[in-house]
Amino acid sequence: MQRFVRQQYAAPGGYVFAKSAEEIARENALDRVARLASNENPFPPSDVVVAAGLAALKEGNRYPAGHPDAILRALKAVHGDHAFIIGNGMDGVIETVVRTVVDPGDRVVVSTPTFSFYGLAAAAQGAEVVNVPREPDFSVDAGRFIEACRGAKLAFLCTPNNPTGNAVPVETVREILDGIDCLLFLDNAYIEFSDIDYRPLMKEYDTLIEGRTMSKAYSLAGLRFGYAFIPDRLLPHLDSASTPFAVNTVALAAAGAALADQAHIREAVAHVRAWRERFIAEIPLPVTPSDANFILVDVAPLTGDEAMERLAARGVIVRSCRSFPGLEDRYIRVSIGADWENELFLRGIAEL
Repeated sequence: MQRFVRQQYAAPGGYVFAKSAEEIARENALDRVARLASNENPFPPSDVVVAAGLAALKEGNRYPAGHPDAILRALKAVHGDHAFIIGNGMDGVIETVVRTVVDPGDRVVVSTPTFSFYGLAAAAQGAEVVNVPREPDFSVDAGRFIEACRGAKLAFLCTPNNPTGNAVPVETVREILDGIDCLLFLDNAYIEFSDIDYRPLMKEYDTLIEGRTMSKAYSLAGLRFGYAFIPDRLLPHLDSASTPFAVNTVALAAAGAALADQAHIREAVAHVRAWRERFIAEIPLPVTPSDANFILVDVAPLTGDEAMERLAARGVIVRSCRSFPGLEDRYIRVSIGADWENELFLRGIAEL
């Protein structure tokens, strides 16, 4: 059977998932577990969003709209008059962009350490993936990134960055856009938790794609709804390459209702910011400044796996960052959860 599999998938690999809460609870005989590994929103969707999803489920025997005008109107109501594409999570949007613009052998540049799926999606398309390491403080050297982009077709830059949490200043992104001639995919999955707004750049550059998700601030991780601001000239090509009916009916309805319920977003963001300050103040280990809903903790002399296992035994799931290329094996990533989860984590991290 292996002879049918492409060489890059013949060996184990791919995206690395954290252990489930059920596994941790079973292994450590725990009644409940704090889930702080996946950067999820600890609050469930609001009642109005649940109602919209349930109503849509009654039409589950029908395909969703081929041209989902309602969700596009909802996106424009929040963000203004931009062109958008949607997908099955941010991952689906990334796959559509890569499928549209990347030919086998094309150069794709990725600022690392970062979300692994950029490289995985590009490699699946047969691209040459070039990783550009960040500085020791995880900032981006614009000149170095620009130089790596010479001859490239597409580049990925995550801000606020996963797993480091820090954001790239708008002026640095502008400097990069001025210096490159490839497309730049700016992943803004965590942008709601920061004070930075890159949207004005969309009106200035026709080489910028700004990806977003409703998995974080909008509490819809389980429904997988992603979208991106795109240059007008790319819209017909991206539409042609998109998977038909990629976003299901329930997700479309829930996402539309969530976009209209901005009070829920404000509550979630306020919760994250308050706890982010407490984490930075109370964690007795080095913490990287964060603009996201998680923080990066340096647990040396422990490895990330060792710290993860010790916290798991105390009922707290965090993410070991060993699998992030370019990041030393001494970090854990910790999501900001519900109050009880955060308190349990603070007690656990103090005992490492």
